[in-house]
Amino acid sequence: MTTTPYPAVTLRNGITLPALGMGTWRMGDDAALRAHEVHSLQSGLDSGLRIIDTAEMYGHGRSEEVVGEALRGRRDQAFLISKVLPGNATSRGTIEACERSLRHLNTDHLDLYLLHWPGSTPFTETLYAFETLKERGLIRDWGVSNFDTADMNDLAELGAYPLVNQILYSLEYRGTEYDLLPRDEQAHITSMAYCPIGQGGELLHHPALRAIAHQHETSLGRATPAQIALAWVLRRRNMIAIPKAGTPHHQALNIAAQEIRLSHDDLAALDAAFPPPDGKETLAVI
Repeated sequence: MTTTPYPAVTLRNGITLPALGMGTWRMGDDAALRAHEVHSLQSGLDSGLRIIDTAEMYGHGRSEEVVGEALRGRRDQAFLISKVLPGNATSRGTIEACERSLRHLNTDHLDLYLLHWPGSTPFTETLYAFETLKERGLIRDWGVSNFDTADMNDLAELGAYPLVNQILYSLEYRGTEYDLLPRDEQAHITSMAYCPIGQGGELLHHPALRAIAHQHETSLGRATPAQIALAWVLRRRNMIAIPKAGTPHHQALNIAAQEIRLSHDDLAALDAAFPPPDGKETLAVI
């Protein structure tokens, strides 16, 4: 265990945020879990986490409604992110989608609004809508999600520089280390990792993760493989991680992962088990 301050990231606009945020994919899908999900988000806010990430696609707005309930009376404590679907990303459709998300979230603005993935609508249309939303005070800033290196280069040619690029990044998916992560950091674009500890249990049963977890302690006790996987993502500068936690206990485990500092030997063992890329890889998407 360490008393080292938790990792933080400063965005290009000068806002500094905890490097650990909260994802909400599939929240709201099961009504029986809603109270636990709301409490989980609130417990994260209580512990100093600020970022809550959601999207209109998640349960067709149900996730946004869970977030809105969690933020009732405490909207100012959160850095709130949602996303527009590419199919809605025309100049008019983006504005309508944003207004719909704001109703679901029961708020008057988003701190960050992302295009969920590249689509067929010319980005100039989406960008026009983003700028219009900023002028109206409905969003503070904009970014993208699931954009690969070529996509980001295309935006740069338009003179468009997103605040954030949200991507799949974890021990299982390291391909972006070859080109996209260094490219975005050089351009002062923050990377945001979704599914940073994987989707299922296969990764978390890997013997390398289990062995390293056995060597670390947190304020909640012996580290878990999931905490090691999350600490590995959080080790990177210019990287925010947004794992989902459906219960307060799961949220507490994620928060405690920030206490872990992986050693040189730990990182070498993880590189051996999950090799870094040695060439360009197509951007992985879930």
